Amino acid sequence: MNSPRPDRALAAERHHRLDRRRFLRGLGVCLALPAMESLVPRRLLAATAPGTAGTAATTATGAPLRMACLTFANGCVPGKWFPTGSGKAFELNETMTPLTGLKDKIQVMGGLTDHSADAGPDGPGDPGRGGGTLLTAVRCKKTAGADFRAGVSVDQVAAQSVGHLTPFPSLQLSCDIVQNAGGCDTGYACVYQKNVSWSSPTSPLAPENNPRLVFERLFGAGATAEERRQNMVLRQTQRRSVLDYIASETQSVGRNLSARDHQKLDEYLSSVREIEQRIQRAETTSRLRPDPGVDSPAGIPANFQDYVRLSLDMLVLAFQTDNTRVASFMFAGDGNNRDFADIGVPDGHHFCTHHHNDPGLIAKTCIIEKWYVAQFAYFLEKMEATKDVDGQSLLHNSMIMYGTGIGDGNRHDHVNLPVILAGAGGGTLNPGRYVKTNDAPIANMYLSMLDRMGVSNLERFGDSTGRLETI
Repeated sequence: MNSPRPDRALAAERHHRLDRRRFLRGLGVCLALPAMESLVPRRLLAATAPGTAGTAATTATGAPLRMACLTFANGCVPGKWFPTGSGKAFELNETMTPLTGLKDKIQVMGGLTDHSADAGPDGPGDPGRGGGTLLTAVRCKKTAGADFRAGVSVDQVAAQSVGHLTPFPSLQLSCDIVQNAGGCDTGYACVYQKNVSWSSPTSPLAPENNPRLVFERLFGAGATAEERRQNMVLRQTQRRSVLDYIASETQSVGRNLSARDHQKLDEYLSSVREIEQRIQRAETTSRLRPDPGVDSPAGIPANFQDYVRLSLDMLVLAFQTDNTRVASFMFAGDGNNRDFADIGVPDGHHFCTHHHNDPGLIAKTCIIEKWYVAQFAYFLEKMEATKDVDGQSLLHNSMIMYGTGIGDGNRHDHVNLPVILAGAGGGTLNPGRYVKTNDAPIANMYLSMLDRMGVSNLERFGDSTGRLETI
């Protein structure tokens, strides 16, 4: 593990960098602007990495380098997931067809393992272990109580080194329920399946699963959650958008922008408003829906695809505005048994994965897996369509991992994990390939990603055996 700089040095650099950033402020609103050449010289985007003379979370052009880990549930049907061919000469398989138009932007990883999740002497509980070890690569303690223990996750190793560069060191988002008490899987605490980010072996970072609260955190002003809530209530009472409160500042900033940056600002503000309207519609429909007898937070759309895409859009905005450079996103935790009746699968996802080679259940499992890949493709398309300060796309200047801690969903094993690494890492990755490894720990890939994020002096991560040089 790298040795961090003294807290005062990090605080000073954080203050210096955030002071140079541009924000649009109004009553109860603080809207960060995306990086624009007219306002922020590229050299100011670079930041000295802790303990090195290089740059942390920054590309060679001076643009921010971003890292996100997107996780889905319950493994895959290997015969329908992994491509044919190898290297640049590969063809996507059935469940990956939504990524056809993005084939040159991704690396499909083959042969990655997570042996820290193997049963060993602990017996059953693969979904619990898979969720608890996916981003930590450290065996988690088998317990259903509060004495849980895992490891520091890869996103938090990055955040602890580069998080001082942005308003939020990292973001944790989820479209699953948040449950950090009790047991969920054969003697394993729910905390392992409902969290993928861990700031310490005993400190899971609960994700935010309410789009309204994510929106207020990113764009609402207030030192505390209660202050942000009061400001939100004021806007809702007055039926005004966050953009209404910053109109004069927007006009002032616009006078100093180039034509290209003016277009970028207009597109960004339109995206903010469009997301705000989608949240408002979800809140309105939630009040009109029959009472299900349980609390359903306002701001969560009734349709799961709408919910997922709204949350993904806010992650794009967080990266676009450099509110953070590190994130985790849970589509669903391992063991999730949500049904997908709206796409023709009324059975639960986890139930379907235990197909025992039944053709009907395999077909249903593939429909669900393909649906998740389609949502991932939606996110990548948005990232690719959004231009960064250096003229490249956000996707080019990012490393996006998509995967799960279970390999074959029917066998509940932890070998040959279904993992995709998207983006070019600012030009340091080589996408457009099917990369086959020889049972390499997934931690080796994480170690190589952390190198690119500027995390220094890190010899090992989890159960790594070296770097994954092939990416």
